[in-house]
Amino acid sequence: MKRLVVLGAGTAGTMVVNKLRPRLDRNEWEIVIVDQEPTHFYQPGFLFLPFGEYEPQDVKKPKKRFIPAGVEFIEQTIDSVDADANTVLLGDGTQLTYDELVIATGTHPRPEETPGMDGPEFGRSIHTFYTFEGALALREALKGFEGGKLVVHMVDMPFKCPVAPLEFTFLADAYFTELGMRDQVEITYVTPMSGAFTKPVASAHLGNMFDERKIHLESDFYIERIDTDKNALVSYDEREVPYDLVVTVPLNMGADFVAKSGLGDELNHIPVDKGTFIHKDHDNLFVLGDAANIPTSKAGSVAHFAVDIFVPNFLRHIEGLPMLERFDGHSNCFIESGHGKGLLIDFNYDTEPLPGKYPLPGIGPFTLLGETEMNHWGKLLFRWMYWNLLLPGKELPLPALMSMAGKIPEDE
Repeated sequence: MKRLVVLGAGTAGTMVVNKLRPRLDRNEWEIVIVDQEPTHFYQPGFLFLPFGEYEPQDVKKPKKRFIPAGVEFIEQTIDSVDADANTVLLGDGTQLTYDELVIATGTHPRPEETPGMDGPEFGRSIHTFYTFEGALALREALKGFEGGKLVVHMVDMPFKCPVAPLEFTFLADAYFTELGMRDQVEITYVTPMSGAFTKPVASAHLGNMFDERKIHLESDFYIERIDTDKNALVSYDEREVPYDLVVTVPLNMGADFVAKSGLGDELNHIPVDKGTFIHKDHDNLFVLGDAANIPTSKAGSVAHFAVDIFVPNFLRHIEGLPMLERFDGHSNCFIESGHGKGLLIDFNYDTEPLPGKYPLPGIGPFTLLGETEMNHWGKLLFRWMYWNLLLPGKELPLPALMSMAGKIPEDE
């Protein structure tokens, strides 16, 4: 009996076991998935919790509900991986041997990595919506906010869902406008990037939206510390951004066992082939989702498209055949822009977000790089699709590889 071990029961790991269990002979393959947390969170929903648009029960369900029959779920911490010996050591001392290993343990906010962030003011004047608890604490802070300087900030790339800080900024603008107090709130968007987004065409479009909403952009800002005595973010070049309430995206890092196992980079993300997700030194080790160091967004859509490429490749791989499919870095993201509208971006390793229609050329129904109500409803509909189609491993009518169909090139 051979054993496939999957570390992490988040989006990528759950999809993998749901898609592979029906395809692997139960008389030949045992599948084990390991995760220390019993609750699965719909993380895109964290964005809506602070504004009261979602309730806590909307974004969480038991992980066991999504693990298929015939897959053993071990609820335990991971101590380390010995990739040379093909073993995983769990926190309780259990040693799991494997024939094939998939690591899908994600990336996580580390406020303690920035001086001044993870102190007495964290959860008071300093907040994040990148955790369930953080989003709920921020909800209470916004209810009591009487005006002043609101700063939305990110420490450094990469971090999961890179459009989420933009969305929060636009939703905050709409939130305070609807409360009739927008003129009492000064919103500043602080980023280490040179613009509002990593890709030039999208960044220019989003920058115009900032101007329209009177949102100040503070770019190329690499934070050195948060001075909680002065209520200011301080950069390495000694610029200061004052705040009354700061909403930050802390540095994101992979799981601690990655460093202990000698598998990761300086942020505990694991370098793998960007087309097949196989480790360069271990031909039975794959890394999916946010845990992988590949040059694309750490977003749920990337995990979805990557798993769709991985599964047929893996089935060939275990038969000793070459992997034929190569992931192109495909990512698409709805961007909430407030007032019941949203944008959509669709891009990959080589093609930046462009205007057009998606997924059907000329028809849509979604508009690329354009604010529409349909894009907003697409964002809201995705929560149902996530729980009922995506996690259970059902096929979605979206191609895993990006298509130029429906997109308008920049020079047209």
